[in-house]
Amino acid sequence: MTLLIGIAGGTGSGKTTVAQRIQEYFRHARVVVLPQDAYYKDQSHLPMEERIKVNYDHPDAFDTDLLIRHLLALKQGEAIEMPVYDFKTHTRSSKTIRVQPGDVIILEGILVLHDPRIRSLLDIKIFVDTPDDIRFIRRLTRDIRERGRTVESVIEQYLATVRPMHLEFVEPSKAYADIIIPEGGFNDVAIRVLISTIEQHLRGQAPVAPPPPRR
Repeated sequence: MTLLIGIAGGTGSGKTTVAQRIQEYFRHARVVVLPQDAYYKDQSHLPMEERIKVNYDHPDAFDTDLLIRHLLALKQGEAIEMPVYDFKTHTRSSKTIRVQPGDVIILEGILVLHDPRIRSLLDIKIFVDTPDDIRFIRRLTRDIRERGRTVESVIEQYLATVRPMHLEFVEPSKAYADIIIPEGGFNDVAIRVLISTIEQHLRGQAPVAPPPPRR
């Protein structure tokens, strides 16, 4: 049975690191990682100055219908053609990446736990909880190095959309998580608990649900 794991958390929280550590541990199994970022809607119909103004941290920025179709296909043992998104031009490439189904599918992204349709497909729901200042520094470094942004543009976007959308959509989705991992992939104890939970699932056992938070 295919195990579908969702890893959510704010920008720069360490979602990718958690996914990579799971993938490395279960290297003898077929572990597939799907970034939600690959499913941004294509903005090629807009002039560049308008593309820059799009709120990419709002749920409407994602092609969630396509993402759900792909998740269902993978769970049914079918290969998919995952989109390739160009963050420098805010457009979807004509090329795709063929993704084969696996024993474990990891979906990671800021709004993975926001949409109830996605949540209903997940076997394990994870939220990576990292302090805001650390997340911002990581995002600043990444966007300058990998996405061709300037310091000014990253700060402007963070204040205009990233932080408000985090407070409105991302942070509240933490309530749906089965497991919360403080400090992301650097929390060895939490990673070991998560790996144990995945192992139980792969053996056909129901994972032990964490106790409800104290009020």
